[in-house]
Amino acid sequence: MDRTDLTELVARHVDAIGRETDLLVAAAEAAGPDAPVPSCPGWTVRDLVRHTGGFHRWAHAHVSEQRTSVLPEADEAAVMNTWPADPADFAALVAWFRAGSSALVETMTAADPELDCWHFMPAPSGTVFWARRQAHETGVHRADAQLAAARLDPFPADHAADGVDELVRGFMATRSRRLRADPPVTLALLATDADAGWHVTIRPDAVEVVDKGADAACTVRGTASDLYLFVWNRVGTDTLDVAGDPAVLELWRTRARVG
Repeated sequence: MDRTDLTELVARHVDAIGRETDLLVAAAEAAGPDAPVPSCPGWTVRDLVRHTGGFHRWAHAHVSEQRTSVLPEADEAAVMNTWPADPADFAALVAWFRAGSSALVETMTAADPELDCWHFMPAPSGTVFWARRQAHETGVHRADAQLAAARLDPFPADHAADGVDELVRGFMATRSRRLRADPPVTLALLATDADAGWHVTIRPDAVEVVDKGADAACTVRGTASDLYLFVWNRVGTDTLDVAGDPAVLELWRTRARVG
């Protein structure tokens, strides 16, 4: 991938951060700060905004400081937990959230697309990794905010397909230690509105992903957006076409978690 391709890839993810920020804020304001977030048990909308704004700042620190190692845990709170002290002032919290998102967008846009800063999953560069990760961090939590407001807008198909890919090839295939099965089982995820599909084979010691594979124990078909929300455990299978062993879906629901 050459420099021009990297620049275009970063720009696409940065655009998504901005779009999903606007949608998250609108949903958070509609729901109100004390509304429960059904997809994040125990959280209120206030918690959700604080969490997402904190991770915007965490990502920003790694890119803006061109860090070659992870931000020390002792320094995280000083970077992430900088929201307004008054929990009743939701307008101030929203302004804090928007400021962090704007700083992230500006930094990503200005950063060298080939920057080699610290990141925790395979990527062509640190800038691409963080732009992509925060596009999906913001998008998934936008869905959480909308669920709290009793609505849920679909994602653009290209964003959603990329989000499924990041989760299954990144988090599940390279970082998950809980998603395991013996004997192995394969879950097929097939998008009906995008040229995208994943065969996820869950083994006793690893998760392997290919674009297309042999027969699957369970096959799930749906729009890329519905697949995205499903694999992130934000919705069930009501809008999806499911064929095969329901135990494979239960394995995913209970084991495919991102901390």
